[in-house]
Amino acid sequence: MKFLEFEIQINATPEKVWETLFTQDSYKKWASAMNEGTYFEGNWEVGSIMKFLDPQNNGMYNLVTENIRFKVLGMKHLGWILKGELSPQNWEDSTLNYILEPSENGTLLKGTVNSLDEFVEFFNSKYPQNFEHIKRLSEK
Repeated sequence: MKFLEFEIQINATPEKVWETLFTQDSYKKWASAMNEGTYFEGNWEVGSIMKFLDPQNNGMYNLVTENIRFKVLGMKHLGWILKGELSPQNWEDSTLNYILEPSENGTLLKGTVNSLDEFVEFFNSKYPQNFEHIKRLSEK
């Protein structure tokens, strides 16, 4: 496992950044850095399962572990989705957190990932692009 951190200063309120992160329309726009056409299914409530899918119904699913509105959202990676079917994986303590901190100029968005070694390159190549998209959309 490798602990990764990403952050970006966004000139928008935590409420606006939160909306950009977790509403379907804006999620589809910023998540395109990972995979064009990506969308989610779920409600972001603690204890719920979130599915992140591509247009072919493939993707991954996570358990929401924390949701403090406008401040933090945490998830544990559980497995793949292949043609709509859940495929549980033993990904140990693979987690993802979005942390929003109010700052003088808006919001400092932080992302922390406890990643399996096999996914480090993916996160390092995709998340900086994601954060740039989130910044652009939030500052509109």
